[in-house]
Amino acid sequence: MSSRVLITGGAGFIGSHLSERLLAEGDEVICVDNFFTGSRRNVEHLFDNPRFEVIRHDVTFPLYLEVDKIYNLACPASPVHYQHDPVQTTKTSVMGAINMLGLAKRLRVPILQASTSEVYGDPAIHPQTEDYWGNVNPIGPRSCYDEGKRAAETLFFDYRRQHDLSIKVIRIFNTYGPRMHPNDGRVVSNFIVQALRGEPITIYGDGSQTRSFCYVDDLVDGMVRLMNTDHGVTGPINVGNPGEFTMLELANEVLRITGSTSEIEHRPLPQDDPKQRQPNIDIAQRELGWKPSVALTAGLERTIDYFRGVLAA
Repeated sequence: MSSRVLITGGAGFIGSHLSERLLAEGDEVICVDNFFTGSRRNVEHLFDNPRFEVIRHDVTFPLYLEVDKIYNLACPASPVHYQHDPVQTTKTSVMGAINMLGLAKRLRVPILQASTSEVYGDPAIHPQTEDYWGNVNPIGPRSCYDEGKRAAETLFFDYRRQHDLSIKVIRIFNTYGPRMHPNDGRVVSNFIVQALRGEPITIYGDGSQTRSFCYVDDLVDGMVRLMNTDHGVTGPINVGNPGEFTMLELANEVLRITGSTSEIEHRPLPQDDPKQRQPNIDIAQRELGWKPSVALTAGLERTIDYFRGVLAA
């Protein structure tokens, strides 16, 4: 049966792919975005679909709609963007969660929170499991995002305990793919844009720090599966690709696929930058029957094709 679905941050990188997926399944999608980091260009190919609607709105203000499900994705996710206005970033995470939970409570509908692996901070255990409480600096330059997302998780579980709301919390690890913002300062888009422009590829530190990269279609599949579970499955659930790569390995793979002659340039490591990230996805496999299917090389090839088009335009 088709549903009327609200996606906050629906014109963003992940939100636009989620919109496509839900429309393909026959749902109606209401995409809400204030276009701070989201873009009309990400969703303009959906404008002709009669089941798709865009509303320009900031989730720090209440929203009154009638829907069957809510995906709360609104929040800038790259350090360049979330550090631009850190107070607004925290407001988006916390007040946005309060407003969307209030809507879900009024309508008695399930709501999914796009949380993040950043709740683990610079982790003292590896790989990260959902029962790990994290190692976050509460007053650092990244904490507007990290602590905002942690507070949002608190609110979600308190609404569950206090109001028996059907909540779903997904902890998203590094995700990449077409429609990433070219200037978002995240490692995959950085390396690809630098390689395609023939600029030096900038690696912070010695390049031995690791990340796990999940292709966006795999992530969206995990989100939809979590939303479609019964009332008792709340999460938090890690969704990410457990394949772990050093920054140096990623840079070399991007150079190989693009055929670029860019040099690698080392710069100092930013404050509170995690040294390693790798999800334990046992719960996702058990509860959702989910595991990633797109290998890094295949995903990078699709992402590089997209960026070639963006830079040519």
